[in-house]
Amino acid sequence: MKIFFVEPAICLSAFAMTLTSPLTTQYVYRRIWEETGNYSMEAESNISECEKNKSSPIFVFQEEVQKKVSLFNLQMDISGLIPGLVSTFILLTHSDHYGRKFPLILSSAGALATSVWLCLLSYFAFPFQLLIASTFIGALCGNSTTFLGACFAYIVDQCKEEKQRTIRIAIIDFIIGLVTGLTGLSSGYFIRELGFVWSFLIITMALTVNLIYILFFLGDSMKEPSSQNVSISCSESFKNLFYRTYMLFKNASRERRSLLCLLLFTMITYFFVIIGISPIFILYELDSPLCWNEVLIGYGTALGNISFLSSFLGIWLFSYCMEDISMALIGIVTTMAGMAMTAFARTTLMIFLVRLPFLFTIVPLSVLRSMMSKVVLSTEQGTLFACIAFLETLSGATAVSAFNGIYSATVAWFPGFTFLLSAGLLLIPGISLCVVKCTRWRRKREVLLIQEESSDDTSDR
Repeated sequence: MKIFFVEPAICLSAFAMTLTSPLTTQYVYRRIWEETGNYSMEAESNISECEKNKSSPIFVFQEEVQKKVSLFNLQMDISGLIPGLVSTFILLTHSDHYGRKFPLILSSAGALATSVWLCLLSYFAFPFQLLIASTFIGALCGNSTTFLGACFAYIVDQCKEEKQRTIRIAIIDFIIGLVTGLTGLSSGYFIRELGFVWSFLIITMALTVNLIYILFFLGDSMKEPSSQNVSISCSESFKNLFYRTYMLFKNASRERRSLLCLLLFTMITYFFVIIGISPIFILYELDSPLCWNEVLIGYGTALGNISFLSSFLGIWLFSYCMEDISMALIGIVTTMAGMAMTAFARTTLMIFLVRLPFLFTIVPLSVLRSMMSKVVLSTEQGTLFACIAFLETLSGATAVSAFNGIYSATVAWFPGFTFLLSAGLLLIPGISLCVVKCTRWRRKREVLLIQEESSDDTSDR
């Protein structure tokens, strides 16, 4: 008997993904710290890890470590960029005809292989530079963007009503936020009580259970996956993938095509800032004057992930009294305010308080996904989410690389500069969304879809 709920797979994947990120960053930070100089790093105390006195030689040393960690993160992100782009595009576009399970299976297997390698790396103390190779190989199987893109397409396949689609996508973001919040809260204790090896082993076990669930228990959301082109060559199949994406825009009218491109631009520019700044928070908190330890970083991660819960509640409540665009604008404006405040946060209390403006950070992402799924036809959902995931992978890797480079170059004179830059960049999706609002997108979208679906029916006859 098959189960048609992808939520358990999302929970397990979110747990593994959330725990892997801070563990990997702090593991690399500790390895670089120990290999760069002779200063010790204690497990129970943070005194020797961070020096607040700028005249101390340890302060200069920790600034050097910050730069090295940031640049290493940059190298890892670049190594997974190209294979991640190719695999995401192929797997998700392919799912329109052959079902959503295959990208879920392959991306889960890639995450499992990477997790196993992290266990071996930390246990045998192999050179941490080998993480670059594991990132490249893991990206070939699809990354977290591939997995989530397939999950969103899986959900859209099951939703017929528009409001149900928005709420269901928001529920997925809420589940991700709940799991990542609890995981982030406990991540510091994982490191302190279990160490890196056992923590990575727990991630491996969760990903193993996830892969088993997808393989043997999860049903495919597409009732009748197409198999009419099974016998065509690989090169021909590869061409068809790009052809379907081309036709997504080619078959649309000029108005619908412009609307879809504008929504894609809005989402990707917003996603660029949000994803790019995320890893900088941990480096910012490790640096002086905050000098957080792993437990405080866990608390900060958990508090930041509350935005998934608050964003879901915001969408659920606001959907009764305002349009999708208004909800997205609220999320962009409040996030912009949070970025500006974070740039000047210099105490633990302040860095906790500045999380409040980020309560609706996820709202624009959920709402814009829903808006775009309403613009395209039901037979184009997989191709749409392939485009979204492809652009998310490209912009995400580019953003993390760019923000790590900027932080590395500016951390010595003003660590908060990257957050101020993020606040300024958020003006771009805000202005773009205002342009969409001025086009009265909802009324135009309904008219365009009715016209194009009726023309498709006429041509079929």
